[in-house]
Amino acid sequence: FFLTMSSLTVYANEPSTRGKVVLHTSLGPLDVELWSKEAPLACRNFVQLGMEGYYDGCIFHRVIKDFMAQTGDPTGTGKGGECALAAEHKNERGEFKDETHQRIRFTHRGLLGMASSGPDTNKSQFFLTLDRCEWLDNKHTIFGKVTGNSIYNLNRFNEVEVGEHDRPTYPPRILRMEVLLEPFDDIVPRPSAVAPPPEPAAKKRRKGVKNLSLLSFGEQAANAEAQEAALPKKAIAAHDMLSDPTLSKEHAVDPEELAQKLRKKATATSFSAATSAALKASTAGTSAAEDGAAADSFEARMRQQLQRKAAAAAAAAGSSAAAADPSLSATRAQGSRSGGGGGGAREGVGGGGDD
Repeated sequence: FFLTMSSLTVYANEPSTRGKVVLHTSLGPLDVELWSKEAPLACRNFVQLGMEGYYDGCIFHRVIKDFMAQTGDPTGTGKGGECALAAEHKNERGEFKDETHQRIRFTHRGLLGMASSGPDTNKSQFFLTLDRCEWLDNKHTIFGKVTGNSIYNLNRFNEVEVGEHDRPTYPPRILRMEVLLEPFDDIVPRPSAVAPPPEPAAKKRRKGVKNLSLLSFGEQAANAEAQEAALPKKAIAAHDMLSDPTLSKEHAVDPEELAQKLRKKATATSFSAATSAALKASTAGTSAAEDGAAADSFEARMRQQLQRKAAAAAAAAGSSAAAADPSLSATRAQGSRSGGGGGGAREGVGGGGDD
């Protein structure tokens, strides 16, 4: 309980931060908040180098378990580095002075401090604390701290395999730095702070020499290769490769004559195509006319057939009606007879008058 309260007191005594960046490393991201008010030179130098991509690809060349992990040297040797501050903020060796604060001390892990070889010899190298290290107080500038859940990624540095001189066998590296909140408004990245590494020269492959003497047929193979080497490099045809007098060096066909034949063939082909097109067009017109005439004669025949069918249907209808009503037939017959007698009566009435 006492240790917990002591840790809380340490964090509570630290001043507030201004500025935030993310260090994307091969072991995971690290969220870093900056004390830009308490250490303005270190924070300005750190942010400007990060914006220029100076730290991209830098390895952690020195890792001491439960102590610190050091980086910031593009050469990876621990002897390089550069200061990005203006001339008035650094000495003739390109180094800027230390910045210490009574409320910021090496009392817990996750602190960012400037690595230096003595007082006021800061450039670009910095380190991350993996535990508390109070013996460094007032000797190195503390300018930031790792915050949030990303602080758990610091434990992965303790698992790194380390060799001689505290150098990791497979060193972690900074992939890139992302500035989320700029603590200064006047930082302008320089055009090119880091020269691109020279591309390695392509190695020339040595041409192998065949030792044909090791083969049982080595002498024959050597003779065959010698004959092949004596031949012209650009061979086109047999008469170009051999010096046989029976092979002709002249063209078998006259080019002009061949071109003329091809032109005649093309003209004949186009004429036959035009003739075929005209014949197809005339055939199509004749067929259309014959189809029209056939259509007219067909309609006439159909009309005649319909008229005949109508007359036959009318006649059939009349005969069917007569057969269906016998009284009508008798009445018609009686009427016929009465008409004949009437004529005779009319004749007799007139004769009686004569009498």
